[in-house]
Amino acid sequence: MTPRRQTFLAAIAAAVLLLLSQTVYVVDQTHQALIIRVGEVVRTVNAGPDDTPGLKLKIPFFERRVLFDKRNLNLEVNQREIIAGNQERLMVNAFVRYRISDPVRFYTRLGDERSAPDRLNSVINASLRQVLGTASSEEIISARRSQLMRQMRDDLDRRAGASRFGIQVIDVRIRSADLPQANQAAVFDRMKTARQQEAARIRATGQQQRREIVATATQEAETIRGQADAERARIFADSFGRDPSFAAFYRSMQAYEASLSKGDTTLVLSPDSAFFRYFSQGGGGGQ
Repeated sequence: MTPRRQTFLAAIAAAVLLLLSQTVYVVDQTHQALIIRVGEVVRTVNAGPDDTPGLKLKIPFFERRVLFDKRNLNLEVNQREIIAGNQERLMVNAFVRYRISDPVRFYTRLGDERSAPDRLNSVINASLRQVLGTASSEEIISARRSQLMRQMRDDLDRRAGASRFGIQVIDVRIRSADLPQANQAAVFDRMKTARQQEAARIRATGQQQRREIVATATQEAETIRGQADAERARIFADSFGRDPSFAAFYRSMQAYEASLSKGDTTLVLSPDSAFFRYFSQGGGGGQ
């Protein structure tokens, strides 16, 4: 085979390969495609529920293929400074998960996947300011974060959903929401003061309740003690009335106990004092 013929065959083979590359293409199951002819979308591939991936054909040189991912996509939101509902500034980091639900609208409104984040970022920024601007900084940082993220997802889906950009917003997450460095000390001091005031209020309420409980218990104890003393006196009076000599003896025994039980007690009395009558006499007291 002459060199000229070899060159001719090589040129034919290259032309066939070029024609095939312009005619045959593959769309796998994780992607969807648009076929563009002279700037207009003529059909979609693997975009709907009935479409299938695999080997496909297009008109060479007149049609081109644009691929889009069918999986969930992540969009990192650059740190934004937002003003919370209580007029405090917060530095917010977030990310958005979405998927391309309408590739035709996505292509006509946003272009390809590389240029879409720039357009979406402005919409996300507006949604962040709208939703977080209605909540206080404490609610954004901790108390209502989950609820606010759901509100942002719904708001962003309304702003940039299938009817506008051809996407479905799946989730919005706040990675961090921090105070600017210059404001952190003042805000933390204010939060600390508020917690101290709340603790003092709770402590004062507890002390007041303690005083009320102790006062009530003391009053009840005094009432019970008074009733017991009255009953004791009644029993003694009834007993003493029945036996006066025993009553005199009992009182003398109480007097002996009270006066002689202490080791340092000194009594100076006459030997025939009535105080000692039960030491030398029986219970009759001198009878």
